[in-house]
Amino acid sequence: MTDLTDAIPLTPAVFHILLALAKREQHGYEIMKEVRRDSGDRIRMGNGTLYGSIKRMLADGLIEDAGERPEGGDERRKYYRITSRGQAALTTEIRRYVATVEAIRNRDLMPSASTPAGAWA
Repeated sequence: MTDLTDAIPLTPAVFHILLALAKREQHGYEIMKEVRRDSGDRIRMGNGTLYGSIKRMLADGLIEDAGERPEGGDERRKYYRITSRGQAALTTEIRRYVATVEAIRNRDLMPSASTPAGAWA
C-alpha cells in the first residue's frame, strides 16, 4: 500500500473533496455543490479553498485530471477523479472517524439534537 503518513489526517477540505469524488468524476462547481449537500449546507467551500486544495491534492497524487469528459460532461470544465492513493487516504480517514465515533458512544457522550453546545465544558 502507498505510504500515507504525509497525507493523514486529512484536512476537512481535502476529506470532503475526496468524499465528493469517491463515486464519480466531477468538476469544481459540482464538487462545491456536493460538499454543501454532504454537510447539510454547513460547509460552504469557496473557490480559493477548493482550487488551492485541488492543486495540493494533484501534487500529492490524491486526485488526477480525469482527461476525457464523462458522458454529457461540459467540455469547458476540468474534471477530476480520485486516485488509488486518494481512495486509500479516504478509507483510512473514514476508519479513523468511525473509531472516534465508537469512542464517543462508549463514553456515552453522543449528543442528541437537543444537547446544547458546550454541554460537557
